[in-house]
Amino acid sequence: MRAWSGFVGAVVEAWQELRIHRGRVLLSLVGVAVAVCAITSVVGLGAIAEQASRESYESNGGRPANLMVYIGAKGEGTTLPSADTLTAAVDVLAKRYRIGYTSHIENVQVNVRFRDGEQQVNTSLVDPAYATMHRLRMAEGRWFTAEDATRLAPAVVVNQGTYLALGSPDLRTHPTIPLVGETSTVGVIIGVVNQPGGFDYRALWILPAGYAVFASPGDQRLVQPAMEFWVPPAIAEALSARITSDLQKTFGSAFDVQVSRQDYRAFGGDDPLLPIKLVVGGVAGLVLLLGALGLVNISLVTVRQRVREIGIRRSFGATAGRVFFSVMMESVVATVAAGVVGVAVAVLIVENPLSQSLLAKLIIDIPPFPLSAALTGLACATGVGALAGLLPALVAVRVKVIDAIRF
Repeated sequence: MRAWSGFVGAVVEAWQELRIHRGRVLLSLVGVAVAVCAITSVVGLGAIAEQASRESYESNGGRPANLMVYIGAKGEGTTLPSADTLTAAVDVLAKRYRIGYTSHIENVQVNVRFRDGEQQVNTSLVDPAYATMHRLRMAEGRWFTAEDATRLAPAVVVNQGTYLALGSPDLRTHPTIPLVGETSTVGVIIGVVNQPGGFDYRALWILPAGYAVFASPGDQRLVQPAMEFWVPPAIAEALSARITSDLQKTFGSAFDVQVSRQDYRAFGGDDPLLPIKLVVGGVAGLVLLLGALGLVNISLVTVRQRVREIGIRRSFGATAGRVFFSVMMESVVATVAAGVVGVAVAVLIVENPLSQSLLAKLIIDIPPFPLSAALTGLACATGVGALAGLLPALVAVRVKVIDAIRF
């Protein structure tokens, strides 16, 4: 209890000293507040940059854990299972293991008639769950739903390069895209994906049922048909073994079943987001160091101006420990107050509507301002205050009473 009352008394005394000398410490506190604001903003924006990188990885390899199932023939002349057969087998497994997200995945070349001529376009045959599994971001319109599989005119989602090549039609008018195959038809564009790759790159997404409407037997398959599962990472390894065993029993020994993870966490080794974390940490440390150096300099000058005051307190019975703690707490209390202001300003910078609207163009799931950033800012403010108060406190303790009174 005595220690606690002594601590509270030191804090109150430090606050009173700050009120008396507020003009002297104002400049240093402004610097600390700016430094804390900078470091908190950097950590907060670093979390957003990490989210953007994560979404970029997940758009390619899927969210953790993404399991991809391949069925290969062991001998020559063995016909691979059709996409419908593979889908039916996977549906059974999805119900058995309560897997909520599965998608067919197959890459083909589709002939599309543009205004500048006919061209083969890379096309992905996927299911409605694919967009969620790969974090696809829609620039306009919508993604597929289960009802789109029954449409007479195939529903088509295009990327921005294809959309521009078609003249950027208004999606509210249900624009069409000519699809050339054994039975040429027109697809209805329902959405535009904000997909990286440049505006010269053209791509399509079509449901397998929609592709069957116009597909030619000789259409070029870029890869063999596959299926994807999105499962919890904690059970991915065990579930992968079970799925492999179940599918091997379903298709028999004539086929080779392979189940592998495709998401970025599956490759082990170094953390792919480590460079971002290191850069954020380096910048934050540099900002903190500059703020600490400035505050230490001002604190030393301030204590030298208070030598007489410290000597009088010692002559009235103040112990060396009390003088040391009170001088240090002045810096700590001041920097914590400045840190609170800096954190508040950083939150306003990152969370204001203008910043949020800009971030919405870059990432899908904008993370809330991380609590770790605010705690880091306050911890840095406290640390800077303790560091800035340590040297002045040591100088104050070494002051001799008689010399201080003569000062």
